[in-house]
Amino acid sequence: MDNIIKGKVFVVGDNIDTDQIIPAQYLNLVPTIKEEYEKLGSYALCGLPDEHKLRYIAEGKTKTDYPIIVGGNNFGCGSSREHAPISLGAAGCKAVIANSFARIFFRNCIATGEVFPVESEESLRKLLKTGDEVEINLDRKTVKIIATGKIYATRDLGAVKEVIDAGGIFNYARKSGMIK
Repeated sequence: MDNIIKGKVFVVGDNIDTDQIIPAQYLNLVPTIKEEYEKLGSYALCGLPDEHKLRYIAEGKTKTDYPIIVGGNNFGCGSSREHAPISLGAAGCKAVIANSFARIFFRNCIATGEVFPVESEESLRKLLKTGDEVEINLDRKTVKIIATGKIYATRDLGAVKEVIDAGGIFNYARKSGMIK
């Protein structure tokens, strides 16, 4: 059975940095504490510029209506904070589709197991608007735009997919017998 993520997209631009994903004043929240994990999610993408009139998390909520974020180039640039993918995962984000990712954000997605970093060959942010629905097929390495039926290629996640499926690097190591 194929590994599929389907839902509405939230479209952002190029160079979305970790300060926009989760501003520094929220880094005192401890993700291993359930209440603080949820609170961290409620602040996901709150650092976006004011031109994003629609909020990723609706006022008074802790979960998003958009399980998929679509960005451009260099998504997750900036600092090395692992809170960035954790806050997105806590908010209910399942995947970020972008043309390219900052290396540290990509690696933090893997380490935390929170969000699939899906690299698209095509600039999907130019083809989609917030609220459009897509279907990501991680096994077939495709993204389908529901309204048009058009299918676009994504890069292979390889063994990374298994680590994220397991819930991060430590859970993967436990499940595979590397650590107890």
